[in-house]
Amino acid sequence: MTPPQGIRMDRKPGVWRRGIALALDVMFLSLFFFPITFWYSGKWLMRYEDHLWGILDPICLVFLFIIFAYFILMEAYAGWTVGKRILSMKVTDAAGNKITLGQSLIRNLLRLVDGLPALNILGIALIATSPRGQRLGDRMARSYAIRIQSISLTCTGTDNHQL
Repeated sequence: MTPPQGIRMDRKPGVWRRGIALALDVMFLSLFFFPITFWYSGKWLMRYEDHLWGILDPICLVFLFIIFAYFILMEAYAGWTVGKRILSMKVTDAAGNKITLGQSLIRNLLRLVDGLPALNILGIALIATSPRGQRLGDRMARSYAIRIQSISLTCTGTDNHQL
């Protein structure tokens, strides 16, 4: 199968681009989490002592569920997250098609392993050393984070404006 138009399968995004996309996703999610945290606790940012049961506080568990659901559902159904879209990236299978819900589930649950020992060090090392730029979650799910080649659109009207 050939990749969809506009996708160059030979362009892996690299560690920095993927890291910036993840940071953009965290910022996007924070737009929702900070106001909810303020509503829940009266504080914009909760310290460890502010949680009912430490990291197992109900709001932390809800946020963790939302984070995983965001990545799993966005990558399975849209092919990208907000951060990936901003940086012209998407997640595909080997043929350049959207990944399945099952592939996205595997890919994203293994973020827990890729994040070891801290700060995604294992994932960074695997992306940097992989010929296809894959972390463990990508390898196990047979998925690829790729750069999307931008497509120029031209109007055929009398003014010949480019979009």
